[in-house]
Amino acid sequence: MAELISELQRIVGENAVLHDPFDLLVYDCDAYTMEKATPQAVVFPTETAQVQQVVQLCNRLGVPFVPRGAGTGLSGGALAVKGGVIICTSRMTRILEVDIPNRRITAQAGAINLDLTKTVKAHGYHYAPDPSSQGVSTIGGNVAENAGGPHTLKYGVTVNHITGLEVVLPDGEVAWFGGKCEEPLGYDLVGVFTGSEGTLGILTTVIAKLTPLPQSWRTLLAVYPRLEDACQAVSDIIAAGIVPAAMEMIDHTTLQAVEAAFRFGFPQDADAVLVIELDGLEAGLDRQLQRVVDICNANHAEEIRLARDEDERTRLWTARKKAVGSLGRLAPSTVTQDAVVPRSKLPQVLRRIMEIGQEHGVRIANVFHAGDGSLHPIVLFDERDAEEVSRVRAANDAIVRLCVQMGGSITGEHGVGVEKAHYMRLLYGDADLRAMQRVHDAFDPQGLCNPEKIFPRSA
Repeated sequence: MAELISELQRIVGENAVLHDPFDLLVYDCDAYTMEKATPQAVVFPTETAQVQQVVQLCNRLGVPFVPRGAGTGLSGGALAVKGGVIICTSRMTRILEVDIPNRRITAQAGAINLDLTKTVKAHGYHYAPDPSSQGVSTIGGNVAENAGGPHTLKYGVTVNHITGLEVVLPDGEVAWFGGKCEEPLGYDLVGVFTGSEGTLGILTTVIAKLTPLPQSWRTLLAVYPRLEDACQAVSDIIAAGIVPAAMEMIDHTTLQAVEAAFRFGFPQDADAVLVIELDGLEAGLDRQLQRVVDICNANHAEEIRLARDEDERTRLWTARKKAVGSLGRLAPSTVTQDAVVPRSKLPQVLRRIMEIGQEHGVRIANVFHAGDGSLHPIVLFDERDAEEVSRVRAANDAIVRLCVQMGGSITGEHGVGVEKAHYMRLLYGDADLRAMQRVHDAFDPQGLCNPEKIFPRSA
């Protein structure tokens, strides 16, 4: 331990290493707080060469190492299950290059998602994937989890916007996957690494695509007295051949918390509201908007509010993106589920989720990406109450299994991590898992890089 700390301080400096037990408590979990594990040290590199030296040191000493960005992950992906060193990239924040002619931006892994857009907005561009945590989550963490967000309904998730990655491999070698080109030759290692949850190496630099800002937008709030009608409106809009930039649903419980926090004047008697955004060329946008309004009304919308300016649009998106945080007003702890079902199954799945909450005596709120069927049931509880935590785990288990039974998946954008590793067998057979394990072992034969993630223990 003494050698480890001394060498880490030599590499990055004394002020960039945490090893006091009190300090390490801050890093014993990510935003999935139901499981905790304390690392032996946390190190804050500022450049790739430092990350490389830390990884080489861990290899020499046989110490596990875990990548971590802002710690906003929701599946325990940054948990130091076997102790070791957390390599935190939160000080690697530099934007390295803005290439407007080629629509590319190069940034260190610790750069904040929203900062990419802020850097290029004046040029008429943005970085499209927009997780709700985009004001704090890092681009490296987004790549690790293949993060989504409201506007990925139209624009696609992280993997659709990444063309190049600089990675410190688990043995300490530095490699570049891809580059600025759209379709590099050889194996698609960018695709392999994106969504690998930090198990194949430590990401240090990202080359991302820039997307032109839309010429215009229309954002509306559709209020529904019945959640089922809101779900049907979602299916009908997609069935009509309309792909909104975003289509988000907020249920009654979440709406109450948002209104208490921000006083936006949202209806408190609604069972659900839809936040729908259309964007693109100004020509024809109003015609598309009218079709969406007609579909919402046909599904018994009680009220439809159209954002008249940028300020009103911002209020609607603040309500959506701050919704999960607002639920802290209702309970001291929350756990956010992340499963996907076919859009057509949303009404019956949401009804059953409410029944699961009642059966296990827990309160469940819902705010989610309705357009692509990516659910986020949020269970409200107090993690200091062991008996209640047990009921929360049982409810979460029932929700995940329900979504798989309905033809869905165990995760849409939060990753498998430690939380859902044991559910992998619901989707994959032994041959599937062995194939995945062989890919992992080709990168990390010693098993030191973010161990105990993704794979079920017996795999």
